[in-house]
Amino acid sequence: MSKMKPVVWPQVVLLGDSITQFAFQANGWGSEIANKLAGKCDVVNRGLSGYNSRWAKILLPRLFPSGGPGNNNNNNIVAVTVFFGANDCALEDKNPRQHVPLPEYSENLKDIVRHLASVGVSADKVILISPPPLHEPAWEKECRLKGSPLNRLNPVTGQYAQACVQAAGQCGAEILDLWTLMQKDGQDYSVYLSDGLHLSDEGNQFVSRHVWRLLESRVATLPFTLPYWGDVDPQNPKSTLLCDP
Repeated sequence: MSKMKPVVWPQVVLLGDSITQFAFQANGWGSEIANKLAGKCDVVNRGLSGYNSRWAKILLPRLFPSGGPGNNNNNNIVAVTVFFGANDCALEDKNPRQHVPLPEYSENLKDIVRHLASVGVSADKVILISPPPLHEPAWEKECRLKGSPLNRLNPVTGQYAQACVQAAGQCGAEILDLWTLMQKDGQDYSVYLSDGLHLSDEGNQFVSRHVWRLLESRVATLPFTLPYWGDVDPQNPKSTLLCDP
């Protein structure tokens, strides 16, 4: 008896910090994307709360190993979002643990894209996402509750967002500049944030909408991985369910 071929779903991988880790919460931007792709593609959450681009770069070979026996999953990846910066931009004198200097942050992003390319995920499959704007009054309140002073500033976050945009252009990745988009035309961007830093429900909807706009062309031709229920032969379901698409 021949060995049955396993079912392998394509993957969209979400790599980032807490804004990505929380993306699978109720109404999260990642869960919205996963819902749109149900049956066609797995959406894999690799959000790591509190992480910066330095730590992500170190960890990358473990998350996306090079090819070899048992390590060929990278071939199934259709897109990767890379969403760091909200921790990197922490002020060095107030939060040295998470702070990453601006030049290093830029190089880390480019190194992440290069590593992905080296393991079979080309730059055109990568979407870099800039940190969103920081609403200082709300975030300062959160900091004070934890006994610390305000440790991030929106203009500094903007410098990191601009570095993210430049890095994407230099390495051929797609870019989603949340810092600019959320402040476009002087709109009240605080509605997009739950605590001044992390996303509110409205912010999650905003991110989901813009990520989907960039993802849609990459996943538009993906078929359903398994047959539609109405196409299953009820008299002989094996003939439908065990055949290769």
